[in-house]
Amino acid sequence: MATKRDYYDVLGVPRSAGAEDIKKAFRQLAMRYHPDRNKEDSAEAKFKEIGEAYEALSDPEKRQAYDRFGHNGLQGFDFGRPFEGFDFGGFGDIFDAFFGGSTEARRQPQRGGDRKIAVELDFEEAVFGCEKDIEVTRIELCGRCGGNGAEPGSQLAKCPTCAGTGEVRRAQRSIFGQFINVSACSQCRGEGRVISDPCQECRGQSRQRKTRKLTMTIPAGVDEGSQMRLTGEGDAGVNGGPAGNLYAVLSVIPHPIFQRDEYDLIYELHLNIAQAALGLESPVPTLEGKQQTLRVPPGTQTGEVFHLKGKGVPHLRGGGRGDMLVKARVNVPEHLTQRQRDLLQELNETLPSPATANGDKGIFDKIKDALT
Repeated sequence: MATKRDYYDVLGVPRSAGAEDIKKAFRQLAMRYHPDRNKEDSAEAKFKEIGEAYEALSDPEKRQAYDRFGHNGLQGFDFGRPFEGFDFGGFGDIFDAFFGGSTEARRQPQRGGDRKIAVELDFEEAVFGCEKDIEVTRIELCGRCGGNGAEPGSQLAKCPTCAGTGEVRRAQRSIFGQFINVSACSQCRGEGRVISDPCQECRGQSRQRKTRKLTMTIPAGVDEGSQMRLTGEGDAGVNGGPAGNLYAVLSVIPHPIFQRDEYDLIYELHLNIAQAALGLESPVPTLEGKQQTLRVPPGTQTGEVFHLKGKGVPHLRGGGRGDMLVKARVNVPEHLTQRQRDLLQELNETLPSPATANGDKGIFDKIKDALT
């Protein structure tokens, strides 16, 4: 790979040169080596080199980096498009800054805009997936004229301003000689054709706003805030460009008894104090509508978690399912009959309190001492 020349040597200026000296040197060299004026084989390469040197030294930040670290100091900078294409519209920002010109290319195909829609799902729809009907309002090609803006059966006429080319050329003179400035025709907007009989439905605009019903496939395992892309279901493109995309942002209605933690389902199992103390086999509901039998061991405490493997949410990209986490919650009764109170009192007298087990008096003993 060839070693780059020093930018100051390229422009023929000392390292102490001011901004005006650098600008003056560039103008002289650019006029000398411009490929339209200089037909030597090396002119094009020299012209590019001059433009690159000027872009580096005319920018204070780039020049400072170059002075300190040489060419390596410019690796993090964007050098735009120096003199690409060698016509007036392709010289890039440097040439435009000197000649005051701009070139507007003939209208190219443009991609249509994207659309976003909110889609609400039931809890089960998000977990197991579904087919969902949605409505979207978007910009489509006119169905009557097929997107050309003209009434069916009518002919598009050649634009009288640009003679069907879609471009208008204007000669401009500068210190470098005469240049041709090419811009899109304002009458036909770069199409080269004009509509003599506009479409009655879109009034010559070629596109119109429509509301459509679509069916989208929701995969199993999506969650609140998930976003899905429907490729090509956004606004229609311009000048034959592709359509944009439709993005569906999903929200999920909470379930009355289940909660979700990524791919695990959480279910709270309520137990009375006898069930928690003695243990039992309890039916547990699942999202499929079936019941799963869970063995609750004696002495279960509030907050204990039991796992039902593979009873959770399917993984979004396949590969199994999460678990169902059954959390025990022991309910202490707030209202007791006299019979229940007597039974609990009898039970209490036969059981050590947790405080007594730790070497302290139980609560009932403390009450008795306070009353005597």
